[in-house]
Amino acid sequence: MKIGALIPVRLASERMPGKALLPIAGRPAIQHLLDRLFASKFVEPQNVILCTTKDASDDPLSKVAQESGARLFRGNRDNIIDRFYEAVQQFGFDMVIQADGDDPCSDTTYMNLCMERLIANPDLDIVVTEGLPLGLGSKAIRASAIRTVWEHHVTTRNDTGFIYYFTRTGLCTTASIKPTCPEHIHNDARLTLDYPQDLAFFEALFQELYLEKSVFGIDAIVSTLRRRPELIAINAGLDAKYQSRTKQLAHLEYRINNKTFKIKV
Repeated sequence: MKIGALIPVRLASERMPGKALLPIAGRPAIQHLLDRLFASKFVEPQNVILCTTKDASDDPLSKVAQESGARLFRGNRDNIIDRFYEAVQQFGFDMVIQADGDDPCSDTTYMNLCMERLIANPDLDIVVTEGLPLGLGSKAIRASAIRTVWEHHVTTRNDTGFIYYFTRTGLCTTASIKPTCPEHIHNDARLTLDYPQDLAFFEALFQELYLEKSVFGIDAIVSTLRRRPELIAINAGLDAKYQSRTKQLAHLEYRINNKTFKIKV
């Protein structure tokens, strides 16, 4: 059984072009996510894949992969389902941890919990986190589930909302990992990188917690945000904007038995 990790990432962001390479604590934002995936007990660095596009604008990600020890896969610009399927085929993965390139603090402990659940339950296709602060979660997915979704998806522009193919279509058997303790819950925290305010938030958070190449996790993050609520104010109020954009762009369809269905977002 070969386990890898897939990170969908591209540099031509509409809201913050090149955001994956913007510095947080002196290092590219994407490198902090790679640190956390490298810390997982289930994946080796060479099995962590930056899943990007064939666009020339994404060429700089090759250097990131090479210098970090991760690897690069280049595929369709807008079709993440196609990118995932081709990457899994190329690298021969049976299961993957999936973390979003926008989430530099995605938590390693919960990556491991998701994968443990998936390995222990052969009937499951995907395990997702639920109830964690936005941006700290991840998923564990079987390669067979990626193939199933790839075979049934219709919408080729699915970079927004692609995970709904796995969780809202009935194509996959899904389970969730919820916070393991109350100390991991913070409903007002926003730890995803979409807007300039988010970058300012991460810079302030890392000033509090970061040592050279360190990997701090959910315990340190949530306790710091409770102790320093003014950090929450830096990017407060962006979730409504984020959710509105998702609903506007995520028009996703899939096909079963020659009948086309729309995913409710």
